[in-house]
Amino acid sequence: MRYRRNRNNGDHRLVSDINVTPLVDVVLVLLIIFMVTAPMLQMGIDVNLPKVEASPVDVAEEKLVLTVNNKNEIFINAHKTLLADLGSKLENIFKTKIEKEVFLRADKEVPYGYVVQVMSEVRKAGVDRIGMITEPVKE
Repeated sequence: MRYRRNRNNGDHRLVSDINVTPLVDVVLVLLIIFMVTAPMLQMGIDVNLPKVEASPVDVAEEKLVLTVNNKNEIFINAHKTLLADLGSKLENIFKTKIEKEVFLRADKEVPYGYVVQVMSEVRKAGVDRIGMITEPVKE
């Protein structure tokens, strides 16, 4: 804080200034923290499929994760299923939901053709969006 003299009558008044240097330091530290932690978050590629009509659903619904392991086994969340049954099970799950979204996790050893077959069954079940779950590249 400084004192400033009034030119007219010569009295001294207290003038307060805000020091912005600590604010800039904090902002720069936060920027660096976000830049370092952003690549560590899980990344995914969204694929938008055609929209279909659906009935309303309650807001507190759980996300559905479809997993294909290296033995070509398919899991809906933690429940094992067969490729032939996948479409009907997904139709039953999404019968009452508005937002039809599935996250697909496939092992890198699974043949591309098999993953496409799984995605085809998901699409036939009327799912609007498929999110592909991947892991970030480790340097």
